[in-house]
Amino acid sequence: MADNNNSRVLLASASPRRRDLLDQVGVSYRVKPADIDETPLAGEAPKPYTLRIAREKVEKGALARQTGEIVLGADTSVVVGDRMLGKPASESEAAEMLRMLSGVTHQVYTAVAVMNPQGAIEACLSISDVEFAHMDDGWIRSYIATGEPMDKAGSYGIQGWAGCQIRRVSGSYSSIMGLPLYETAQLLGNAGLVLPQIPRSA
Repeated sequence: MADNNNSRVLLASASPRRRDLLDQVGVSYRVKPADIDETPLAGEAPKPYTLRIAREKVEKGALARQTGEIVLGADTSVVVGDRMLGKPASESEAAEMLRMLSGVTHQVYTAVAVMNPQGAIEACLSISDVEFAHMDDGWIRSYIATGEPMDKAGSYGIQGWAGCQIRRVSGSYSSIMGLPLYETAQLLGNAGLVLPQIPRSA
């Protein structure tokens, strides 16, 4: 739950999906998006790129952290073959990406990085496979008209309308959304956060 006054976690991300996932498991946090240059380096492969961006978000977020805070950052890359698909800059680019994903299996890389109160950073990477059914141009146009693809890597969100076109997932659903909960819980615990317990029924 977002809490600007009583949290030990600073979330260095503007993603509403990452906030939803932290809310889902009862982690209290405050939000301070990290504005960094996310341009890939020349010849940079998806794995090192995604890990680097997650770490850089944490390093930038740490500039605004308070004493004792843990900084959490993440980055997600959609990969088709050897090509990384970022957020679309236009509707035509979104349509191009969705045509690339149509009928094929691609990978989703999500890196999570956590800085503990002493300043040490630990990071890990989650990789999932996603298989889309064939998406015709009419469906793609309708999907883009919803606005849903425009702020998402690869031009889709698994938790939205695109879920109706996903035939198979191998890996972590929450990672495909943008924050693998298992890995995130492990890293936060390693950084000293006492994770919320499941409420007992009456």
